[in-house]
Amino acid sequence: MSKYLSLIAIAIFALFISACETDFNPNAEYKDITVVYGLLNQKDTFTYLKINKAFLGNESAYIMAQNEDFSSYGTDLNVIMEEILNGKVEKTYYFDTTTIYNKEPGIFYAPKQVLYKCKTYNPEFPIHDSLKEDREYKLTIRNTKTSKIISAQTMLVNSFDITNPNGATTIDFPSTSIGKKKIEWMSAKGGKRYSITLRINYFESKNGIVDEPKYIEIPLSTQTRTTYEGGSEMILEFPGLTFYETLKNSLSWSTISNPISRKMGKIDFVVSVAGDDLSTYIEVNEASNSIVQVRPEYSNINNGIGVFSARFSRYTNKMDLTAKSLDFLHNQYPMLGF
Repeated sequence: MSKYLSLIAIAIFALFISACETDFNPNAEYKDITVVYGLLNQKDTFTYLKINKAFLGNESAYIMAQNEDFSSYGTDLNVIMEEILNGKVEKTYYFDTTTIYNKEPGIFYAPKQVLYKCKTYNPEFPIHDSLKEDREYKLTIRNTKTSKIISAQTMLVNSFDITNPNGATTIDFPSTSIGKKKIEWMSAKGGKRYSITLRINYFESKNGIVDEPKYIEIPLSTQTRTTYEGGSEMILEFPGLTFYETLKNSLSWSTISNPISRKMGKIDFVVSVAGDDLSTYIEVNEASNSIVQVRPEYSNINNGIGVFSARFSRYTNKMDLTAKSLDFLHNQYPMLGF
């Protein structure tokens, strides 16, 4: 859930900064602007929505951002999501408010914040109690005080397979300058943006702490597709030395005054897929190369701003590093302590 909330924080920050004004005309007519951020994943037990209101006032936006009353609707919203097949509502999901207390301090009020939560997956009855890949999902938010209606629709990103490595229990990384490593998968129906990550687990011992579990994630590539039918082969090749050099540049080195020993843990690939609207939202909100370029705005929320879309992630088996690659890591990068 932590990654999901990090995405929420980034999205809400960007939207609020663009929607809030530090120079306020006290005679201007008040306008309620609803900010919505939510992602559907059919494997998530719970679906969380972040729903806030943008604010105007005669104080600095940064000061008002610290006050929950300016941006939270509290219990004033009725939030439902309808599952639709061929224009017919098959099922209705009802969201309740929930308060989380692990929000990191920052521009907006912390450590607690209100989210809207609904159980959307039951692993004991996945066929009946889960989101369906052939359905459309319509989110409807009704403000019980003003009767304002906010809505959005999305399809899911379908499940897909990683074909290479498939079922492997070990993994090696070529140690030559021309050696390549390959990962292959089938495209997902409804998926547009594919982010491929290598996750390396390890255990670290230093300062009296023994075998503390840690991990590092290496973003390998992002690929996009213009078609959404799914079932097409996708391939990524990357230098095997990326594995070793990233560890060298990311981990602190063991020294005589600060000895560190490490043990290699499991390694896996993660392919994360964003739906069309989420992909577009990410693209238009990526940092501009020019400090004078005006960032375009994107939203698929009717009568509000934000994004309501879908995502899905597939993982390979958790693999052990081969003895050959581990020996190379140990001998050529002794400062890492493996």
